[in-house]
Amino acid sequence: MVLDSQSRRRKPSVWAFNRASEWWNVVVPGFTNAQWVQNFRMSEETLDFLCNKLRPVMERQDTSFRECVTLKKRVAIALWKLATGSEYRSIGHLFGVSATTVCRCVQEFCAAAETVLVPEQIRFPNEEKFREMAAYNENRWGLPHCVGAIDGSHIPILAPQEYHCDYFNRKGWHSIILQGVVDGKGLFWNVFAGVPGSLHDARVLRLSTLWELASQGNHFPAHTRNIGGVTAGYYLLGDSAYPLQNWLLKPFQDTGRLTPEQHLFNRKFSRARVVVENAFGRLKGRWRCLLKRNDSDTELVKSMVLTCCALHNLCETHGETYVTEWNTPAAATVVEPVAAVAQGVEEEGRDVREGLMRHFLSNA
Repeated sequence: MVLDSQSRRRKPSVWAFNRASEWWNVVVPGFTNAQWVQNFRMSEETLDFLCNKLRPVMERQDTSFRECVTLKKRVAIALWKLATGSEYRSIGHLFGVSATTVCRCVQEFCAAAETVLVPEQIRFPNEEKFREMAAYNENRWGLPHCVGAIDGSHIPILAPQEYHCDYFNRKGWHSIILQGVVDGKGLFWNVFAGVPGSLHDARVLRLSTLWELASQGNHFPAHTRNIGGVTAGYYLLGDSAYPLQNWLLKPFQDTGRLTPEQHLFNRKFSRARVVVENAFGRLKGRWRCLLKRNDSDTELVKSMVLTCCALHNLCETHGETYVTEWNTPAAATVVEPVAAVAQGVEEEGRDVREGLMRHFLSNA
């Protein structure tokens, strides 16, 4: 029996809702390098590098009924969201996809970044790297054996339905906290994010693995140096909110009775510690989703924060331009009154701080 044309099996056809994609398909390919950086915070070359890194976990195949959104477009959609904080619907109109697709792109990109990019870009230093960081800080700031600075920053969120009071910070809005440790170049080498905004910086530190490992003596290599007559190991710089430890120094509390030597110490200390404040400023200036209130659930916000920290390191190490217009006042780390840590908590670190103060005096 011969089948007529109506009864022959038809080849499945690709289906998609007709959406305007001229901007991505026609306009974007003609972007200059400056336009790529302005719109996606990185050059097309770095974006392609990023796509290749994430391809093993983000690649999708066309089906018989629908063509998938290309990997480069999906990554670009996610970068646009992170760079602007725009609503899913407006991003969808721009790229010619649905708001649901935009949401899925962001979720999949951040999940892939946590799996591949974060472990690669934000890694615990080995002994050689510790020596390199310490040498850089000493050459630039005059601080021997210093391997970085630590600080916390609030990320605005929509009030969660459960335990929303825990996320209400002392600034008067809901947030989660990002704790970051940076080297002398402003690159993150340790991050901890997601705890409620009402917590004090010292409490956040104690909840992090950084505190657990450092307190057990397992975080920094056992490499010591004589500093002002004191045997000291590697240490970080923190502000007044943190407890004084052998591995975590802070300025002298200004009660109005500081000695000239202590004033000198605080000036040199603050000049070096500004690197972490600048890093947060550049992080939020480049990835402005961290500035605006994020209406996603807290787990996705945490994922976005970690992704942005990894992207910050990627852009900085690839020499991507940072546009000064991104430096709005809101992008900078807000200086606020800091609650002092109870004196009983500060059990260590005084000798190291005194030794560093003597070191400053001998090199003044």
